[in-house]
Amino acid sequence: MFGCLVAGRLVQAAPQQVAEDKFVFDLPDYENINHVVVFMLGTIPFPDGMGGSVYFCYPDQSGMAVWQLLGFVTNEKPSAIFKISGLKSGKGSQHPFGAMNLPQTPTVAQIGISVELLENLAQQTPVASAAVSSVDSFTEFTQKMSDNFYNFASSFAVTQAQMTPNPSEAFIPANVVLKWYENFQRRLTQNPLFWKT
Repeated sequence: MFGCLVAGRLVQAAPQQVAEDKFVFDLPDYENINHVVVFMLGTIPFPDGMGGSVYFCYPDQSGMAVWQLLGFVTNEKPSAIFKISGLKSGKGSQHPFGAMNLPQTPTVAQIGISVELLENLAQQTPVASAAVSSVDSFTEFTQKMSDNFYNFASSFAVTQAQMTPNPSEAFIPANVVLKWYENFQRRLTQNPLFWKT
């Protein structure tokens, strides 16, 4: 039902089932992992009204399991990317794996998936630093930044009659800034990653 992917490693598509509604993937050498992708295989959907909360578990200095909520997957959102590199020193959170005595070794962490009601998933608060920025938030930031630049540059606009000659200053016509702004917004709408090419 679930898969787990770490860049540079083989896909894990067979989690260990530790309870009727709980599954775990082992993450050997977890100290060298930055991001984890958790996804549904597409073979078995969640039952109606159900989804899966995704947890990261690592051993603390005393070898005790520390569980942190990363987020969730559902039939409508069948995959998610989580950043785990900054979580290894955080505090644990409430989790549904408490009664299970999962083996912990110093170099192996785990991803746990707990099948739960969607209404319960909506009330949970994941660890903030586990969220990976998406193209949408990048696009939003870029649009806000270009809006800010255009507004800032436009605030200095003067007419030719208001200009005083100053040989040490260069002036850029306001219509040039407006043209740049419109081109940038159009290209960003067509391809948010156009700047990488």
